[in-house]
Amino acid sequence: MKLTSLLQFAIVGLVSVGTAYSQAKLVEKVTRKGNELVIPYEKYVLPNGLTVVVHEDHSDPIVHVDVTYHVGSAREEIGKSGFAHFFEHMMFQGSDHVADDEHFKIVTASGGTLNGSTNRDRTNYYETLPSNQLERALWLEADRMGFLLDAVTQKKFEIQRATVKNERGQNYDNRPYGLAGEYIAKNLYPYGHPYSWLTIGYVEDLNRVDVNDLKNFFLRWYGPNNAVLTVGGDVTPQQVLALANKYFGTIPRGPEVTKTIVPAVVLEKDRYVSYEDNVRFPMLQIAYPTVPNYHPDEPALDALAEILGGGRTSLFYKNLVKTQFAVQANAGHPTTELAGQFALSVLPFPGKRIDSTQALIRRTMAEFEKRGVTDDDMAQFRATRETQLIQGLSSVSGKVSQLAAYQTFLGNPNYLPQELKRLQSVTKEDVMRVYNQYIKGKNAVILTVYPKGKPETVTTPDNYTISTAGYKAPDYGYAGLKYNKPKDSFDRSVKPGPGPNPALKVPPFWNDKLANGIKVIGTRNDEVPTVTMLFTIKGGHLHSANDPGKAGIAQLTASMMNEATQNFTSEQLSQKLDKLGSDISIRASTEEINISVESLVKNLDSTLALLEEKLLRPRFSAEDFDRLKKQQIELVANQSTQPVVIANKAYNKLLYGAGNIRAVPVSGTTRTVESITLDDVKAFYQKYLSPTVTNLVIVGDVEQKAVMSKLAFLNKWAAKPVTVPTAAVTRKVDKTRLYLIDKEQAAQSEIRIGYLTDLPYDATGDYYRASLANYMLGGAFNSRINMNLREDKGFTYGARSGFASTHTPGPFTAQAGVKAAATDSSVVEFVKEMTRYAKSGITPEELDFVKSSLGQSDALRYETSLQKAFFLNRIIDYNLPKNFVEQQSDILRKITKAEIDAIAKKRLPVNNMIITVVGNKQRIKPSLEKLGYEIVELDKEGDPVGTSANQKGNEAPPAKMSGGKGE
Repeated sequence: MKLTSLLQFAIVGLVSVGTAYSQAKLVEKVTRKGNELVIPYEKYVLPNGLTVVVHEDHSDPIVHVDVTYHVGSAREEIGKSGFAHFFEHMMFQGSDHVADDEHFKIVTASGGTLNGSTNRDRTNYYETLPSNQLERALWLEADRMGFLLDAVTQKKFEIQRATVKNERGQNYDNRPYGLAGEYIAKNLYPYGHPYSWLTIGYVEDLNRVDVNDLKNFFLRWYGPNNAVLTVGGDVTPQQVLALANKYFGTIPRGPEVTKTIVPAVVLEKDRYVSYEDNVRFPMLQIAYPTVPNYHPDEPALDALAEILGGGRTSLFYKNLVKTQFAVQANAGHPTTELAGQFALSVLPFPGKRIDSTQALIRRTMAEFEKRGVTDDDMAQFRATRETQLIQGLSSVSGKVSQLAAYQTFLGNPNYLPQELKRLQSVTKEDVMRVYNQYIKGKNAVILTVYPKGKPETVTTPDNYTISTAGYKAPDYGYAGLKYNKPKDSFDRSVKPGPGPNPALKVPPFWNDKLANGIKVIGTRNDEVPTVTMLFTIKGGHLHSANDPGKAGIAQLTASMMNEATQNFTSEQLSQKLDKLGSDISIRASTEEINISVESLVKNLDSTLALLEEKLLRPRFSAEDFDRLKKQQIELVANQSTQPVVIANKAYNKLLYGAGNIRAVPVSGTTRTVESITLDDVKAFYQKYLSPTVTNLVIVGDVEQKAVMSKLAFLNKWAAKPVTVPTAAVTRKVDKTRLYLIDKEQAAQSEIRIGYLTDLPYDATGDYYRASLANYMLGGAFNSRINMNLREDKGFTYGARSGFASTHTPGPFTAQAGVKAAATDSSVVEFVKEMTRYAKSGITPEELDFVKSSLGQSDALRYETSLQKAFFLNRIIDYNLPKNFVEQQSDILRKITKAEIDAIAKKRLPVNNMIITVVGNKQRIKPSLEKLGYEIVELDKEGDPVGTSANQKGNEAPPAKMSGGKGE
């Protein structure tokens, strides 16, 4: 649907609608006429209090279903933190009529995707499916709303408790700066405040709760009167309402839920707090208490954050990043239902003092007061936020999520026009007023995260101790709750079948070519008034194969192209782009340099003029080069603090061999980046960036002829011959070994198991068939690997496997982050599942699942502009036939169990794989030694322990081996 329309808002009143859904009361109907930004919908309320919002959009044959409950971690009690999120996990563990782990299986087999999320104020559950699966989705959601508790068992409870602990370990405890938010929350808000703990909760609280606590939580908060069912896509309101009445209408109303009211946070003094972390850069974060979301002052505070630290035109960037004082400096204003915070965050380079950082921040604030707010500041803010609102409507899921949020927190799904009006009406005076009211001279929480072993980084001692004085626990009304199941006139155990298959809409596309050799592919997408362009310049990091001592130069060149041009400074370019609501980003990857362009249709000409500057006239100034080179060297060094990066680097080096450029990260190494000069960057740009190796994808509300005429400037780009290195990869693994990398005090271990295949990417050959074979092993949520390690054992937050090839053969990899105590057991289970699959193959039931799931999922693949762009990019990159999707469908339909079994047997050589483990060696090595593998210890660069500095980067003999039995 186009967003070229006027709002027609009709309050229809509490009148009944047709006989098929006569219980539902139509509250309001919003349609669109003209050019106002609005999401059309109809809103109903069932007698049990369930609000139903329906958005009709027939542009794609899909439906998105969202059930949002107005309960998050803010409804928890002291000592029971993390419960709302824990309960979200339990909602996927089956109900009376849906067996254990069947929710994921049913939706995935229907060609859909699903998930849930919890934040401070709400929990939502959602599915995107082909539109003929609507009834099945509503049946599933209603069953867990009305029939959950008898299916909750102690075993399920324990497994999901372990999974949540793993999630905390992966996303908080084992991640640099992962606990910063927790420290801010518990020190900014009073003891017992609903926001004084994070949604993930504390491990000791998770250990404390029992299954009865969980059941009471469900009975208190999960009633239909505390929920919003929002459905959007290729549906009609009549269709949705009839099914909503059938499946949700008999669910009894739950206890009443009232809005939480808390006083505004007031700090009596600056609260200095700190903690030690395994990081390279210290971090200073300053958090001021502000206002909740939808407060009248929220947009002005958002604008203030953009001006101070929102991008390259911000004062923080100018004074802290541009001056090479900090690697990163920004400001933000996150808000939620009960409160907000204005956060300033700076990562100074190692050796910079925290008191110097604070002094720079104070000087920057003083400069802002003197400078004031400019007209350009406001134009940039308004344009950027308007574009963000429009882009959020590019998918049915985006529109449904917005409607659900507005209804949950405001009772008004039609808040979008008012949101836009709020943004457009913010004045310069408003911004200065909120600065004086909430920031200037006000107290804040001032957090320092200091590198391990460097407590001297903290220049102001901690001065705040959390006090429990005055706290009174709220009575949330858990006493006397009873479980009342719905009483129906139909059999809920009968799983609804799908409706008629929707017509699949593979986007029609056109091809063209510019005079200098750029290949162009595009499609019209008129659902939102935007244009997406993706340039792919082949080569990227691979060109460093010609000069390995300069590895990292592709990334440094791309970074330089994001800076000043011959006619504009980088700040001027950013300002122009922000005022247009546009974005131009240049990035390097292993095989490409990518340029992405996002623009509103009305601003495309102006955006392309700036693209011409960036692509054809980069300035390559010495000042920019010095700063970006220093940042890249520091970021390379910082990788040694991140377990995921350590594991990936070591695994790639083992796969390809230290002499292969694919074994070196795109960022390079400290040594290689140090060797790069400005002349090297200029030469790389001149030698390797050419239209002869460039593809361009265009998706948007533009016609081929019109957009091609706008691209004439690209013919100024002179063509030159470029050869992309294609060195053959022949590295083989003689036997399975385990490579261990020590990550001191790591809460989790990162595991990578795999080998380098001989399969390049192809869309309809052996690679595609191998991907089909892997889907049941480790490609789907309910694959064997994930169900074993996550759902059955509780070892991990998620485990998967897959093939990853491009024009050259890539690896097969099975991977997960697992709790440290289960490292050895996880390796065993990975190998066991691969061995069993290679030996016995797929079951007939699993094969049916693969065909059903992948056969119907095409309906979801081409909805948004970005999805269409990636689809077209694959066609042009691999020169695929126009009907390759139909060819894939035919292969999928005809593939047999015997074919899958043969692929599994051939492609899972468990005796010739690389096992890489990054974790706390002191804790995990003794148990790993018992597995019988030869163990090779590596350092954080992926080199054998004991390798001298001048040997790094070359093949070296293994050192410090233990075990030795082999497989």
